[in-house]
Amino acid sequence: MAPGLRGDEGPIAEQRPIGPGRLVLVVGPSGAGKDSLLAAVRQRLAASDSVLFPRRIVTRPPSATEDNVEADEPTFRRIAEAGGFALAWTAHGHHYGIPAVIDHALYGGRTAVCNVSREVVAVARRRYRNVTVVEITAPPDVLLARVAARGRASDGDAAARVERRVAAPVEPDVVIVNDGPLQVATERLLAVVTGAPSPINGL
Repeated sequence: MAPGLRGDEGPIAEQRPIGPGRLVLVVGPSGAGKDSLLAAVRQRLAASDSVLFPRRIVTRPPSATEDNVEADEPTFRRIAEAGGFALAWTAHGHHYGIPAVIDHALYGGRTAVCNVSREVVAVARRRYRNVTVVEITAPPDVLLARVAARGRASDGDAAARVERRVAAPVEPDVVIVNDGPLQVATERLLAVVTGAPSPINGL
């Protein structure tokens, strides 16, 4: 649990459901390729004002594939206590937060696409009116190879990240197996974000 937040109590539960915009939550194990997919979809939608890809605030430096905003723990706590996060969680010894700007986007009818932990899906489903959960996954050997290849010290043990389980199982609306060409998975995620029919195997 992120500092300053109390599950479904406090600011997170005060105003719901938030809408009419859509909240697309991208979840999945480490090594699934979530950041690469999100970057590809964000590039495809660069000219659109209707879709927001907020940068997460994280208590560790960003990597080559991530576009996070780094904050130390005291700063993260101050933001949380001020109500600056729409969603926040703790994983692998680090704190993560989605800025509250997504609420304004959803009130205005826009779509917000966020890379989040599976731990916050239940809270998000209660707080927001239109939530679509997309699980990105890949075979275990692919996940482990990708995490190991990152060589990021803050990741800790690669096997532990891949094998991490959440307390409550997530029931995704869409599952994308990202074990082939990035373009294939990108088209499927793009279809979910835009609400268009998927050109590949349906949704």
